[in-house]
Amino acid sequence: MIKIVKAETIGQNQLRLTFSDGMQGDYDFSAVLAKETVLTMPLKNPENFKAYFIELGALCWKNGLEFSPAALYQDLQSAGKLTRVQQAA
Repeated sequence: MIKIVKAETIGQNQLRLTFSDGMQGDYDFSAVLAKETVLTMPLKNPENFKAYFIELGALCWKNGLEFSPAALYQDLQSAGKLTRVQQAA
């Protein structure tokens, strides 16, 4: 089962996600936030967007919004945006 092991903010509405298999990709949440749902509206505030956390390998926010690591992985893989994380020597 694939899990998110690390997430870091890299731009407005963008996170760099590192997965348990050593793959990494930059995910742009702009299209998700554009849907303007009850769960996404608070994340338009940059401080709220940056308040994400990882719980049981999923990407979550305090308001209850969460993303399946498998779905994010599949989206990045389909877009050709996954790369192997380089390990420091």
